[in-house]
Amino acid sequence: MKLSLAIQTPEVQPAIPVALLSGGFDQKLARAAELGADGVELMTVAPALLDFAAIKLSLVQAGLAASAVGSGGVAFAAGLTLLHADPAQASRAAARLRQLADFAAAVGAPLVTIGSFRGRLASVGARGRERMIALLQEGAAYAAGQGVRLAVEPLNRYETDIVLNAGEGLALVNDAGHPALGLLLDTFHVNIEEASWTEPFRRLMAAGRLWHVHLGDNNRLPPGQGLIDFPAVVATLRQIGYNGYLSAELLARPDPDTAAQQTLAYMHALLEAQV
Repeated sequence: MKLSLAIQTPEVQPAIPVALLSGGFDQKLARAAELGADGVELMTVAPALLDFAAIKLSLVQAGLAASAVGSGGVAFAAGLTLLHADPAQASRAAARLRQLADFAAAVGAPLVTIGSFRGRLASVGARGRERMIALLQEGAAYAAGQGVRLAVEPLNRYETDIVLNAGEGLALVNDAGHPALGLLLDTFHVNIEEASWTEPFRRLMAAGRLWHVHLGDNNRLPPGQGLIDFPAVVATLRQIGYNGYLSAELLARPDPDTAAQQTLAYMHALLEAQV
């Protein structure tokens, strides 16, 4: 398994609460590498404003991979969601999803995450789930053409009203029926919505749809600072053969650098102890 930190890309102005590391983009990359990260999850808001080649070069020079492209910043900073009450805004969100896939392909990220970016069923009324499926099918088809996949993230009940847990996520992905559409699990959301810290990972892995993992303790602080049994989670991931990224997407407290350092120190020790 590989370790990753979620960081903001250069064009993002407001601080995304779950983005880690401080300073300029290259400073963040240098710090991530220094702390022992294998990659970074790139949280972008307006990828069309970015110099894709320059971002890729910076990653190569830092010796880091792009573990994923995160879409949460689009909802947080731009107010765009796929299920938006305003059809024009929803159309812009769909276009933004294509831009995210373009960016992911250009920097070598294997997938684009879809968490809060999907929006809420309550925003669109009747047949919202069918609309969500259609949008994901279209997005996955476009992403696949770029060599990229989409990973839907189950979120807790306070942040969404569609896909709260692994079972609902798997049902949605199965109904969509596109091979480039899978799921990611976030330990913070698993803690709220599931009955087990480990079985949801087993279920999605058995279905071939566990493509990415987000780290955050039950209080959304770095692993080891709350109640989640991370040794059990990691042991389970080893048993089921997961070899993807464990990506820290958690509250930048007490500050973005300390949260990153604490996460990587804890996870490195845990992974080494279980070899």
